Amino acid sequence: MNSNLLTRRNFLANTASGLSGIALTHLLSSDGLLAAQPIRPVIDSGRPHAPRPAHFTPPAKKLLMVFCAGAISHVDTFDYKPELVRRHDQPMDGAENLVTFQGRQGNLKQPLWEFRPRGHSGKMISDLVGHIGDFADDICFIHSMTGKTNTHGPGENFMSTGFTLEGFPSMGAWVTYALGSDNEELPAYVAIPDPRGKPQSSVNNWGPGFLPAAFQGTDFNANVPVRNLARHAKVTPDTEEATRAFLNRLNQRHLERYPGESELAARISSYQLAARMQLSIPEVSDLSSEPKHILSMYGADDPSNKLKAGYARNCILGRRLIEKGVRFVQIFNGAYQTGGEGTSNWDGHKTIKPQYDVHGPILDQPTGALLQDMKQRGLLEDTLVVFCSEFGRMPTFQAGASGRDHNPDGFTTWLAGAGVKKGYSHGATDVFGHRAVENVCTVYDFHATILHLLGLDHQRLSFYHNGIERRLTDVHGHVIHDVLT
Repeated sequence: MNSNLLTRRNFLANTASGLSGIALTHLLSSDGLLAAQPIRPVIDSGRPHAPRPAHFTPPAKKLLMVFCAGAISHVDTFDYKPELVRRHDQPMDGAENLVTFQGRQGNLKQPLWEFRPRGHSGKMISDLVGHIGDFADDICFIHSMTGKTNTHGPGENFMSTGFTLEGFPSMGAWVTYALGSDNEELPAYVAIPDPRGKPQSSVNNWGPGFLPAAFQGTDFNANVPVRNLARHAKVTPDTEEATRAFLNRLNQRHLERYPGESELAARISSYQLAARMQLSIPEVSDLSSEPKHILSMYGADDPSNKLKAGYARNCILGRRLIEKGVRFVQIFNGAYQTGGEGTSNWDGHKTIKPQYDVHGPILDQPTGALLQDMKQRGLLEDTLVVFCSEFGRMPTFQAGASGRDHNPDGFTTWLAGAGVKKGYSHGATDVFGHRAVENVCTVYDFHATILHLLGLDHQRLSFYHNGIERRLTDVHGHVIHDVLT
């Protein structure tokens, strides 16, 4: 008898094992032990930025990020370490032969600015960022962030895209790919470079990677307008409007003749958005309508510090874009080094004190005012504010220098606004601020939490590319539930 023939005994045995397999699959799925089915949003190529539903009801609808390029020192700003003060100018335990990015380390160095208790919570924050510290009761600090690299370019890539290599989509691209935007007159994703220039990884920080090009961030700031947007001086408004109407008729006829041509529809959509931006961008970028007291609050009218005034105007622009419903706004503080080490960003290796005395005022008052302004306008009710840098800095000075080297093993980021606890600190570094030791978090966890606050499941939001289901968090990441309300 052929054993491969189906017998009653084999049929019953296979049925039993099949049912048990179904039951096991259900139990594993319930416990989150099976890979989640991917969610790829359906994109209308003719309206790539049309609003799309979140995976679940989110506390936040929009996001504003402040990215400090150059790796701001956490031990001089938000991570107070009394032991670092007590052990000032002594060797760090176990670090006699420690070699970091630029070389060997010297002795421990106490914070170079005074830390004081802030707000009702008494959170200890440095005078270097005192204006931001005024809002300690509104901020959720994560003191145990860790990275994967101690090099600026890959570090920026990792914080912005989840990968140290180039070619991967930025967080803003993922968010607008998933959610679109509620304002079709403005870009869904805007990157605002520092007045001093673009960050080291430049457009990688707001690039689309392998996502459709429509989801790249549009970069401009309060001083540099969107390129190639202005109407030619010899073209009158009436002529331009008539030309647009004629082109629109031609485009519609072509689409009717060749339905389903997604590339054509996408190109038409991009040109139509550019046309709408000719009206919307100048309006939102025109800060002359801002009251004098708002300009003064941000420091945008400070004649003694043009860089601070420029960054302040960028912060006002960011707030205005959020008010208009732009989904993702990314403001950069600091740029790629253009005048030598430490002159254009927070990369303080050699003489950190005089360098940070320049950078601190540029960041502090405008960012503090941004929090105050958004709070008093009610924008924090549905907007998540993110503060980050590519990594932190060492609690020691570099051997033979008076600055701090790179440190991805423990640093501080923070969140404020929709869906996060106020006046809360999560995780901790060791007694010197060197390594994260309590509730250690990764950038993957940070990204997973941000997506969660926007109503997105980081394990399911994906894009199929080169045979792989890609996602912002790769195959890692857990939502940091302790920071959520």
